[in-house]
Amino acid sequence: MQPISVQTIQDNKEVAGVGCTLANDAGKWFVTSPGSVTIQKSTADLAVTCNKDNQVVGSETIVSKANGSVWGNIVAGGIIGYAVDRSTGAGFDYPQMITVMLRKVGEAVGISTPAPINTAQSDTGVTKSQ
Repeated sequence: MQPISVQTIQDNKEVAGVGCTLANDAGKWFVTSPGSVTIQKSTADLAVTCNKDNQVVGSETIVSKANGSVWGNIVAGGIIGYAVDRSTGAGFDYPQMITVMLRKVGEAVGISTPAPINTAQSDTGVTKSQ
């Protein structure tokens, strides 16, 4: 088991009261940000999705990384020690603090809005794009 704290940020400001779900292959947990929850460790990535009143949303994928004990178990227990750590997730950790960046619902990420097309009428009365 591992405690994890979650905070949510929008426009460089912390947003409180956001409901977040954390899930990996070992289970699913819920927390309201800012807040903490104890999750089951795993070698799988942790998917974090947050939503507040269907107005703002955010998601992150957190990678599980081997901690120091896994290397000690490889040295002391060889492949068996590593196999136990891998199967239980005991030798792997997620970051203690997770920050989820929020955006307004319907707001595209990384896509800019094209500039409007200027139109002008020619002397013949035909509209042309410029």
